[in-house]
Formats: sequence, C-alpha cells, structure tokens
Amino acid sequence: MNGLLVDSNIILDVFLDDPLWADWSEATLSEYASHTPLYINQIIYSEISIGFKKVEELEIAIASGGFQMLEIPKEALFLAGKAFLNYRKQKGEKRSPLPDFFIGAHAAVSDIALITRDKKRYQSYFPTVNIISPEY
Repeated sequence: MNGLLVDSNIILDVFLDDPLWADWSEATLSEYASHTPLYINQIIYSEISIGFKKVEELEIAIASGGFQMLEIPKEALFLAGKAFLNYRKQKGEKRSPLPDFFIGAHAAVSDIALITRDKKRYQSYFPTVNIISPEY
C-alpha cells in the first residue's frame, strides 16, 4: 500500500473521543499505521481544525497521531471539479460539499487508499479508490 489518506471524520472520531466511532477509528488507524504512512491534506487539515482552539494544538495532535501532510496535485484538483460537476448534473443532494470531492480525487490521482465512514459517496464518484470503512 502506497499510503492511506485519512478522512477528517476518522481523525475527529479519535481526537474528540466520539462515543460511537472512536474505538473503531483508533483501532483501524493503529492497524494501518504499523505498516503504511497515514496522510492528510489541506482540506482534511481545515476540517479537523474545528476540534482545536489553537493551530499549535492541532499541529501537536497531527504529529502525535503520526499524520503526514500530502499536497493535493493539480490533477486531483481538476478531477474534483469534474466529479463535483457530474454530481450536480445528477441532481445530487446538497449535503455533499465540494471538499469531499477534493479528498476523493486526491486519493484517486495519488493511487492511495482512503479511510472514511462515507464509503458510498466516495465509491460513487471515485470507483478506483480502495476504501477502508466500517461495515454498517
């Protein structure tokens, strides 16, 4: 595995000790961290910032979690826009914001797996991405 892009919902499960998902998210991150790099990007960084009062606290949490910042390639930015356009043309629900398309496109273009609790949405628009998610 080339690495694992970790969606913000997984990280926030752990950082905020979500009563439903923290155990699954923490165990899954621990399992993969032992043999593959865990990545976030600028979008995920921004989304997880909601759980912190200061950037310094966020930086410490990211470092202690073993997450590495991975820049979003231009090809992924382009693909995100095209996937979002396709979503809107299909009259997609307005609950899927553009940031999710950046994350999915980043995983697709970089050929890295994605860990998320939003499996269905990502699979719909980025079918080549290996998605790791809990079974509902």
